[in-house]
Amino acid sequence: MPKIISFLLDLIFPAVCLICGREEDYLCEDCQALFDISEHLASIRAGNLDGLYCALDYSQPLVQRLIRQFKYPPYVKELSRALTILIITHFHLLLKPLDFSGFVLLPVPLHKSKLRRRGFNQSEEISMELGRILGLTVCRDCLAKKRKTKPQVELSLQEREENVKDAFVCVASERVDGRRILLVDDVYTTGATMEECARVLKAAGACQVLGVAIARG
Repeated sequence: MPKIISFLLDLIFPAVCLICGREEDYLCEDCQALFDISEHLASIRAGNLDGLYCALDYSQPLVQRLIRQFKYPPYVKELSRALTILIITHFHLLLKPLDFSGFVLLPVPLHKSKLRRRGFNQSEEISMELGRILGLTVCRDCLAKKRKTKPQVELSLQEREENVKDAFVCVASERVDGRRILLVDDVYTTGATMEECARVLKAAGACQVLGVAIARG
């Protein structure tokens, strides 16, 4: 039934490219070519996160526009597919071939109050698309955000680290123990959120945690 409803909605309200307005998809193939997609593994400071894949530079105006339309009202949840394609393109552009066999995908969680307000977790939507393309399992309920935090954008590096300290908990350690994990978020800025999630996952037994983000701030 949901597939039928989605099909009917697509007929009545066809997807329109948010950049050029063409009726094709929320980001058409021509406009995808406008993005400067990274060909390199991102550099990060030493910590619990073992590596980072970021497709785009958040300073690009078009990148900011798309991610804001994905994350903020009026939400365009369907952008997850186009944004995931940009990440996949980044994987293909890297000089060193990637082998994610044996990895599981794990989205950075939202606090339940924010999830109710937004109606979806943007990191989970990207994870589901990545899982479909890469043939990987998505662990949707392994990690939880147990307390509300301030918006990270308003804080300094030190304040960001304090803000997310002990904010996450692994609720299914048996699904994490001994596993290699691709930790998915929308934007990587200072890395405080991913680093804290990686710390919690490694404490639960994860043997490797690599970050994946649409863009780096």
